[in-house]
Amino acid sequence: MSRLFAAALTVALAAALAVGAAVGVVALLEATPDQPNTPLITYEQAGQGS
Repeated sequence: MSRLFAAALTVALAAALAVGAAVGVVALLEATPDQPNTPLITYEQAGQGS
C-alpha cells in the first residue's frame, strides 16, 4: 500500500508541476514588452529643414 500511495503522490505532484509550468509559459507569452515608438529611419520631406 505504501508503494501505491507513493506512486499516486508522485503522479499528482508531476501533474501539478506540469500544469503550473504551462500556466507560467502562457503568462510569459502574453506579456507585452515595452517597445518605444521611435522609427529607425526618418526621411526629410521637401520643404522642411534647411
